[in-house]
Amino acid sequence: MSPRQFYERKKESFQLELLTSCLDSARPITVSDVHRPGLALAGFTKIFLAERIQILGETEMLFLETLEERERLKAIDRLFIHDIPCIIVAKGLEFPSYLTERGEKAGVPVFRTPLSTTPFIHRLTEFLEEAFAPRTHIHGSLVDVYGVGLLITGKSGIGKSECALDLVERGHRLVADDLVIVTRRHNELVGEASRHLKDHMEIRGIGIIDIRRMFGIRAITRTKRIAVEVRLREWARDVDYDRLGLEERMTTILGMKVPVVTMPIIPGKNITVLAEVVAMNHLLRIHGLRPAETLNENLIQLMKGNKSTEAEISEAPPPEGGGR
Repeated sequence: MSPRQFYERKKESFQLELLTSCLDSARPITVSDVHRPGLALAGFTKIFLAERIQILGETEMLFLETLEERERLKAIDRLFIHDIPCIIVAKGLEFPSYLTERGEKAGVPVFRTPLSTTPFIHRLTEFLEEAFAPRTHIHGSLVDVYGVGLLITGKSGIGKSECALDLVERGHRLVADDLVIVTRRHNELVGEASRHLKDHMEIRGIGIIDIRRMFGIRAITRTKRIAVEVRLREWARDVDYDRLGLEERMTTILGMKVPVVTMPIIPGKNITVLAEVVAMNHLLRIHGLRPAETLNENLIQLMKGNKSTEAEISEAPPPEGGGR
């Protein structure tokens, strides 16, 4: 992202004022972190993070005011020794005119915002994290089922939208249908609908329907963390479907592991109820309850108990007096 693109996208919400005539920098904005160059102004530039947006707040400006004119100019020069994308003066503070002069000479845009430094940094970081977050598009439906984000996938025409519609009719919430935009944020996968398709579904034989108007505002939600992928596929004899649930199968989306449940489709199978069971089973796993593993352990203990009982019977002495 160039400083020009940043300015055009956020000049209103951040109330940005352009202090230099230049708006194009030789260095683009490439990271979501920002930097307050107080140490660099003081003379320590060994760990100066030049790739970040430089924020000058009240602390930095007060420090510059304590310096004599010659030292103040040298301190500002230390910023422009490095290739930086841009500088933002926070809190609407007054600044030395030399700052913009050096910005003009170096081709580095200088902005100012009336927002307080710390809240502005939080908002700026949030925007940059969103802008630089890895994202992809997945063909499927995303539904919030009991608070669990189920990503329903499968080949075209297999019934993803119909399953999502049935879940909505049963009181769950639609996030996206047909095209799910997946973003990796803070080691979580968050799904949402495209702005053109949100709240709408395509049902073969019916056409486009508006979920929000048909089922009400409670039937939709804008974003949801993806917890489980439910993969629909036509039933086949040669496919190894999971029948015990002892091993959690995973898929990878944007470098992150996500549990995946492959659901065979056959006539008469209620996929909607099974999807609800997948969500509830996931909630049990979160709370440390794993029914398949518990049953397996109980069976093992039962078999061990039967073997010890058989051993005790075989080693027992014969009854006194013999027997017929």
